[in-house]
Amino acid sequence: MLTWLAEGLLLAAVVAATRWWLRRVDALGRRRPFPVFSVALLVVLGVGMLVPGVRHHQLEDRLAVVAGDLAGYPVVVNCQTAGQEWVDAGAELGYVRYGRDGVPERATLIKHAQCTELSRYLRSHGDHADDGQVVAVHVLTHEAMHMAGITDEARAECLAVQRDAKTARLLGASPQEAANLARRYWREFYPRMSDTYRSTECRPGGHLDQTSPDAPWIG
Repeated sequence: MLTWLAEGLLLAAVVAATRWWLRRVDALGRRRPFPVFSVALLVVLGVGMLVPGVRHHQLEDRLAVVAGDLAGYPVVVNCQTAGQEWVDAGAELGYVRYGRDGVPERATLIKHAQCTELSRYLRSHGDHADDGQVVAVHVLTHEAMHMAGITDEARAECLAVQRDAKTARLLGASPQEAANLARRYWREFYPRMSDTYRSTECRPGGHLDQTSPDAPWIG
């Protein structure tokens, strides 16, 4: 919506300047003054509304690169807008739709609050992540596992906890901060997940253990 308003305001500025150019001399041959204030105001308002939209798309593109690396092919990450959040009654923090064939789409929607936390995480380069940022990074990893073709929630969750450190590094965290984030999610948040998202095989030596050096139970 803001992007449309911004484009409308900038177009209005162009129209105002064009009208002046076409009628810059009145019927008596006098030069009409350029509508500096009106055009400048329209441009300032338009650019001001355009900036959030540009930043929104830049964040989506950055997250898509990270999720694509995890999934193994290009994907799309859509960040929910504040307006969409206002009318959203869903409790999930992100989701991937499935096609009629039951195959997950290569696109995900990450909820507005989680995208806000991911933006904060990027700006801080992953230093001293708080609980909201830890969860948001994991949500991105989890949805990437779905986009990779994994439909079972418990398996997607377990594979995600073994890749959270990689996600954090791709988002700019140092190796140590990335490892800390992965361990925090594993120790503090994973045990509180519902049975749908947990598996007794998600452990060292379990069937879902991929023996990754990034596994949170290492170290």
